[in-house]
Amino acid sequence: MKKLHLISFAILLYISALSATDTISVASFGLKPDSRENATPYLLKALEACKGKAAPVLVFPKGRYDFWPQHCIERFYPESNTTNIADKRLAMLIEKQSNLVIEGNSSDLVFHDRIQPFTVDNSDNITIRNFTMDWDIPLTAQSLVTNTGDDFIELKINILESPYIIENEQLVFVGEGWKSAWGGTMEFDGKTRIVVPQTGDRGCIRYEGNYKAVEIEAGTVRIYAAYKRKPAVGNLLVMRHSLRDHAGVFITDSRNVTVENLEMYHNCGLGILSQYSENLTFIRVNCVPNEKKGRILAGHDDGFHYSNCRGLITVDDCTFHALMDDPINVHGTSVRVLERKDNHTLLCKFMHEQSAGMVWARVGETVGFIRSASMQTIAQGTVTSFVKKDNAMFEVSFKETVPQEITEKDALENLTWTPDVVIKDSRFLSCRARGILLSTPGKIRVENNVFESSGSAILIAGDANFWFESGAVKDVEIKGNKFNAPCLTSMYQFCEAVISICPEIPKPEANKIFHRNIRITDNEFHLFDYPVLYAFSVDGIVFSNNRLIKSSDFEPFHYRKDGLTFRFCRNITVSGNKDEGGILGKSIRLADTPLKELKADKKTGWKIVN
Repeated sequence: MKKLHLISFAILLYISALSATDTISVASFGLKPDSRENATPYLLKALEACKGKAAPVLVFPKGRYDFWPQHCIERFYPESNTTNIADKRLAMLIEKQSNLVIEGNSSDLVFHDRIQPFTVDNSDNITIRNFTMDWDIPLTAQSLVTNTGDDFIELKINILESPYIIENEQLVFVGEGWKSAWGGTMEFDGKTRIVVPQTGDRGCIRYEGNYKAVEIEAGTVRIYAAYKRKPAVGNLLVMRHSLRDHAGVFITDSRNVTVENLEMYHNCGLGILSQYSENLTFIRVNCVPNEKKGRILAGHDDGFHYSNCRGLITVDDCTFHALMDDPINVHGTSVRVLERKDNHTLLCKFMHEQSAGMVWARVGETVGFIRSASMQTIAQGTVTSFVKKDNAMFEVSFKETVPQEITEKDALENLTWTPDVVIKDSRFLSCRARGILLSTPGKIRVENNVFESSGSAILIAGDANFWFESGAVKDVEIKGNKFNAPCLTSMYQFCEAVISICPEIPKPEANKIFHRNIRITDNEFHLFDYPVLYAFSVDGIVFSNNRLIKSSDFEPFHYRKDGLTFRFCRNITVSGNKDEGGILGKSIRLADTPLKELKADKKTGWKIVN
């Protein structure tokens, strides 16, 4: 009898679980896969129907779905590191929703014109999974180099996916409701699909109208100019144009968001942008070219960008290739002090135009006071009010007295919005710039990844003077990763070594350290050039038990000729590293760093220079 009661209770629990989940199909609203209809109005109705459900699952029957801006929601969002425009066009807005799953069943989402595919606003427990995302006419073009001469290069352009016109002898790409002048170029090797070594941001020509475009035949264009460098025949050019004004997935003021099994072939700007959100998980999300279409270009700019987030950020089993900026960037936002209104109130300004407009602080949050010259946080304060003056300026007041040392041109950092980060089992292939940018005082773990970045594989920066991307690190472990020879084959900003710890400190002081507790252990480096690690202003840095292997894949070119450089550092440990094949730069340089701060293996053959 008791057994029967238990079985009955289990059945009731199962029925209860089924009833608690409301499955809604987009087909219920008349949207058919592969119809090429504008899916936008149907999704507005479907998402609205999900509201009020306890645990809704919005299902896409497998197929292709096309989205145009017509009928989309238009709303202004100040999106970090994105060009502010009057209104973003939102294909799918998930707003004030909880416990929602959007199930794609491996469907293809194809977007048209300038549009933001997913926006998650003020929501919690959201899952987006099992989709591909692409554009028929991308917002970046590509071409094949077919010929070169003394004063020209000849390009083959797919006019179906990158239609163009010649206007006043200039190359202008046109699309569905827009046109955009060619403005920059990245060159990829046609065979290896990596950024051609030592090219980086050195475009083929200067673009301020200093060239002449002539169409030879439909899809073949000659570009006449006074070339300092020409791309090689057979290589692919990513021909950059247009602004980064919409993200692929925008997550703001939300919690517990998961994106899983998403192929992101293209976007209008940053791939996934998260700001003022917490506990974010990304599993098997790939920002890569659509090889079925013969493309080398992937997203417009960064892959994953995290601005002023908190909780735990997890990136697991993701791939990044041919992005036009960094695959992952984690940072806070510094703001400049313009005026001390009284002992508790400061007038401040967003200094980078792509940060302006955000609600930078809320009542009760903790803020650090930074002397911008030394980049030292000298005190903390608790916010009592935040008042916007305009899109760029605001007043912020504190419970505590603002330190007298904080004056005009100093800076503030919001310490409440600082995440922990785990990046594991992922692949960072050749993109325009670096691999991972990390600026957060939270716990950081970078484990078991493969790096083939064009610039530095890992950059730990932080500043309150130029980009205003804040976050002195305090607990970083870089372990079990493989850094292949394509790393550091071109120069970009802050690329001092394969791993570059490079905060912007205008007036560094020996007894004032910015970063702390960085451990680089049990990694494998394949090195064709000299610099492996550059560390500036770090207290407590370990480089141990790494395997350093000589590579002959590329020619060395970097101006740094030491393997390890420590500048204004202390408490340094270098031990247990093994080198194979006669690596270059088998030296440790101490700059503005006393010899007593270095603990290094003896009899390793590494020269110490100070």
